[in-house]
Amino acid sequence: MSSSGGRRQWRPALAGVAAVLLGLGAGGLVAAIAARAFSPLVVVGSAVIDLTPGAMKEAVIRVFGHGDKAFLFVVLAVVIAVLAVLAGVLEVRRPWLGRAIVLAGAALGVAAALSRADATPLAALPAAVTGVVGAWALAFLVRRMPPAEPLRAQTAPSRRSFLSWSVGAAALGLVATLGGQLATRAASAAANARAAFRLPRPAASAPPVPAAASLDVPGITPVITPNAKFYRTDVELVIPQLDPEQWSLRVHGMVEHPFTLSWAELNELPMEEHYITLACVSNEVGGPLISTAKWLGYPVRLLLERAGVTGDADMVYSESFDGYTAATPLDAMTDPDRAALLAIGMNGEPLPFARGFPARLVVPGLYGYVSATKWVVDLKVTRFADEQGYWVTQGWAEKAPVKQSSRIDVPRPGRTITAGHQWIAGVAWQQHVGISKVEVQVDDGPWHEAELARAVNADTWVQWRWGWNATPGDHQLRVRATNADGVQQTSGVSDVLPDGATGWHTTEVTVA
Repeated sequence: MSSSGGRRQWRPALAGVAAVLLGLGAGGLVAAIAARAFSPLVVVGSAVIDLTPGAMKEAVIRVFGHGDKAFLFVVLAVVIAVLAVLAGVLEVRRPWLGRAIVLAGAALGVAAALSRADATPLAALPAAVTGVVGAWALAFLVRRMPPAEPLRAQTAPSRRSFLSWSVGAAALGLVATLGGQLATRAASAAANARAAFRLPRPAASAPPVPAAASLDVPGITPVITPNAKFYRTDVELVIPQLDPEQWSLRVHGMVEHPFTLSWAELNELPMEEHYITLACVSNEVGGPLISTAKWLGYPVRLLLERAGVTGDADMVYSESFDGYTAATPLDAMTDPDRAALLAIGMNGEPLPFARGFPARLVVPGLYGYVSATKWVVDLKVTRFADEQGYWVTQGWAEKAPVKQSSRIDVPRPGRTITAGHQWIAGVAWQQHVGISKVEVQVDDGPWHEAELARAVNADTWVQWRWGWNATPGDHQLRVRATNADGVQQTSGVSDVLPDGATGWHTTEVTVA
């Protein structure tokens, strides 16, 4: 193929990409105006998440961590770009075939939007507009392509006209997409409502964190995690922003008195504060998917008492605004010694949107996928025999109490430290049980009992440290914990699937 022929092959590709970008931009603007939760990229990406097997999701989280959503967007963008190029090439060769690809992609977006639990009458409109505008733009640009003849035979105005239209369409699509995102955020009633909201004074305040809970070791994990650094794992590509005035919680199922609780009614109830550590089942041994905060909320057990649980119910099936579900053992929700909360506050401020504003569940001692539903709108009292939570259908265990574990924070793995006194330090946890002892091993030597900080309570992690006389060379450090019942952390290694990782955290360090 001649160099001029190669250059001409880019014109159909350019037309396809520009047309699809323009369609996505139009759909994004329509979403911002009429259906903010149903941007075409978001609904398709969410559908991809739902259809991805649990083991594959876990692999992505393991590799990309908090960047898993960005990774999905990149993959989605690449797939769309490839299909856009294919649509442009086919439209030149067989008119309507390229447009059929664009419309088929839009049809998938419509189906994904309508399949969501929170679908509205306008949910399909953004994807439909994307398809119509994209198909029209593709036909328009292809008709303005210069004829397939040598470049010297083409007039400069015809080449410039096609390039101007194509680049203009692509730029307009990008600007519209960005504008739609900005308009969505700026016009959010939820953002304004959260900014104006003031947390009610708790009827039962949490005791202050004792000074002895924090050890003076640079680099150790803080006892309380700032909101911005609290771990996040969920299936939402874009952080939901729900207007609290439109929020309500339905309590129903195997109960005598089903009811619906409004936002105003919730905030009139006597709130409680509790320090609680939450952990994700996807957290590997020594991993970062665990955090601690002070939560403000209303005890779930009191909501269930009001409803009056009946029969042989053994589970509370919670549902997020968009249909995400979790199945929590009923006894964990009704235990008066367990601070299971319908939470509205976190570390003295309203829940951040990313952490579940306006309301979420917090249940100590259970992994988040069976207990910590964010943006919660529905509690159904039922049975494990009758319902399954979202992640259980993806291959995870039905019940998932948090496993005891410990982590080395200091020294960081792979670091070179100086010989002499060094702290080996970190955190240990088994929420709702507590930790009584932590031990450290250097290489294959004896186990040494570490100094244990004072735990805030049995539902939080606890800091520990051990003074080490470090000698030059490469060393392997290992930690294990014993819980408040005297049970030592298992050395047996298991993966996070299906109910949480086990094993002793081991790290390597060089002493110079």
